[in-house]
Amino acid sequence: MARHVRFHETGGPEVLKIEEVPTPEPKAGEVRISVRALGLNRAESMYRTGRYVIEPVFPATMGYEASGVIDAVGPNVKDFAVGDSVAVIPAFMFDQYALYGDLVIAPARAVVRNPEGVSWEAAAATWMPFTTAWGALIDLANLRKDDFVVLSAASSSVGLAAMQIAQSVGAIVIAITRKGEKVEELNEAGFAHILQTGLDDITAEIMRISGGVGARVVFDPVGGPDFENIVKATAKDAIVFIYGALSHDVTPVPVLHVLGKHTTIRGYEFIEVTSDDEKLGRAKEFITEGLRKGKFSPQIAKVFPFESIVEATRFLESNTQFGKIVVKL
Repeated sequence: MARHVRFHETGGPEVLKIEEVPTPEPKAGEVRISVRALGLNRAESMYRTGRYVIEPVFPATMGYEASGVIDAVGPNVKDFAVGDSVAVIPAFMFDQYALYGDLVIAPARAVVRNPEGVSWEAAAATWMPFTTAWGALIDLANLRKDDFVVLSAASSSVGLAAMQIAQSVGAIVIAITRKGEKVEELNEAGFAHILQTGLDDITAEIMRISGGVGARVVFDPVGGPDFENIVKATAKDAIVFIYGALSHDVTPVPVLHVLGKHTTIRGYEFIEVTSDDEKLGRAKEFITEGLRKGKFSPQIAKVFPFESIVEATRFLESNTQFGKIVVKL
């Protein structure tokens, strides 16, 4: 038997239960992983409460970030073997391959070997944020040395990963955060330029830091009233990525600036990478190399034991964490 986290009704974290289920067997193109650590994701909380794009079917399972050891392989799997230390990239919906468990199934195309020296916790915390940031900053924007890049919600796991990726290619990062208590944490994490909404003049400060040039790339999951001030500080031919809508307020666009600077504003989704085998392969190579060389290291807010999955989820939903929340088995 295996142990999986399941829920039988929508609701708060307390509906999550650790239950015994038959040990799953890998099918063609799949592997079974003995999980050592798993990462929590906010979308999973939305799913559990019935506020996500897919509806849970009970008993419902979830999870798509994990690391561990392969203990079985299905037919037609050629690149992995029993005993391989691996992590899982969320290249599927979490109701398809539920990774909140001790023995789980994952599609081989979404699995990547862990570089030597990377902990289980770090491996579980890496692939969602770093792949998300890679797709926009490297694959689409071709971020390069001396580019100015603005990262909104910089204290999120994706924002922190984006900072490391940008710095690895020599770009200059400008962080934006709403909370004053995050400023010191961002400074300790390696951000040289940190702006606080409601306190700093965002447009003026970005222009000052960039020497009047403006930002060539913006990576924003927030939107809302401050979006306009960021866009006003972009350079000619800049690209602005919107990959979330954390603000529920109207998002104004400075049309004259966009026209005059030929600014591109586009929506971006993680699936643009994970649904494309060629892009996914390049993301794996780039991020694995960064991990191997010590350039990339995911920020982990706190590690909980598997038996404390309810408490870990409550901490996720408190919005007080700095980095990724990991559960260890």
